[in-house]
Amino acid sequence: MRSKAHPAREIERTTLPNGVRVITERMPHVRSVSVGVYIGTGSREEEIHETGISHFVEHMVFKGTKNRSAEQIARSVDSIGGGLDAFTSKELVSYNVKVLDEHLPEAFEIVADLVRNPLFEKHDIEKEKGVILEELKMEADNPEYLIHEIFSSNFWKGHALGRSILGTKQTIRGFDRDAVETYYQQFYAPANIVITAAGNLSHKSMHRLAEDRFADLKRRKLRPPKEAPQPHAPLIFRNKNSLEQVHVYLGVPSIPVPHESRFICYILNAILGGGMSSRLFQNIREKQGLAYTVYSELAMYRDAGCMMVYAGTSLKWAGKVIDSIVHELHEVTEHLVSPEELRRAKDHLKGSSVLGLESTSSRMGNLARQELYFKKFLTIDEMLERIEQVTAEEVQSLAQQFFEPKRMAVAMLGRLEGFRVRRQDLTR
Repeated sequence: MRSKAHPAREIERTTLPNGVRVITERMPHVRSVSVGVYIGTGSREEEIHETGISHFVEHMVFKGTKNRSAEQIARSVDSIGGGLDAFTSKELVSYNVKVLDEHLPEAFEIVADLVRNPLFEKHDIEKEKGVILEELKMEADNPEYLIHEIFSSNFWKGHALGRSILGTKQTIRGFDRDAVETYYQQFYAPANIVITAAGNLSHKSMHRLAEDRFADLKRRKLRPPKEAPQPHAPLIFRNKNSLEQVHVYLGVPSIPVPHESRFICYILNAILGGGMSSRLFQNIREKQGLAYTVYSELAMYRDAGCMMVYAGTSLKWAGKVIDSIVHELHEVTEHLVSPEELRRAKDHLKGSSVLGLESTSSRMGNLARQELYFKKFLTIDEMLERIEQVTAEEVQSLAQQFFEPKRMAVAMLGRLEGFRVRRQDLTR
């Protein structure tokens, strides 16, 4: 067992003999505790015939364990006033609960039971297929979700990062108990489990709870991680005549989460489309009135990344919106950001970073991400200092690296009536 304390944030880390990691952050000024069990594998490790199985397993653990029925799971959490949640992403799965500090032992026992003792009953698997197929239909009716999936599947073509976390109709219908159990056994292994907790607690007591529930879990070999994806730069156009708007994604390869330039990347994103004062919002929505929604975002993974711009507009203005996006991308490559704009972006990022770490649940998630991606923990002051160190020259240099027309991918969805964007339209 090894332990490490971080005085500026009261973070402690220990490891059980079997490899399960336990990380806590003490926040003595609150009365709540958030605790989560994180599996360091998401949908990107799935084979093509398994697409959606990480998410399916996440659903299935709530259908009953060796100790509780699905109804008893819900009642157990409600009886202590807790909030139980779970999610699947491309690179991790989370099971977490937030409760009053006095209920931590009961709350953790429930989460541990879900992760350790799922039944995976055949009749529940068949029933849950229907539930997830309905979830898939619901998302497919959402054009913002649909254009994102169209963009990702072509940008990361041939790699699991480009496939849907939910899966497809074909893969979901093909899941059976053997497939679910096999996947669970391969990835819910000690070396892949991180337990994090934040709030009014002691690390010693949390370590003891983790030991009671996870120490007997036998070490198992994990599948080798999948190779890094190769980005593509296609121009994709999909007609959907039922839509009133044209939905646009334009994206370029960026950097992975652990990259040393990540804070420069965050600043660049804030300047372009990270808030109401951003260039895209001010130019496209406020000055020209071409779109209600326009923003930029980052999708960053352990070994790859993508910076994307989204806009929803009318077919009449689609060409002008594309031109305006391209204009802003090239402006930030050709001219240094002014001191005033850089200051605004830094303050925006610093504010959102600090405010985003005020709750026990956000601290719990932050501990898991820092462990899985960095194997170390930045204090808030260290994060703020890294933001403050970013220069205008660094922002311009990164923009020049990102925004080459030949690397730009575009996806459009809507009643297009033959409208197309050509590669030369992305060059100024």
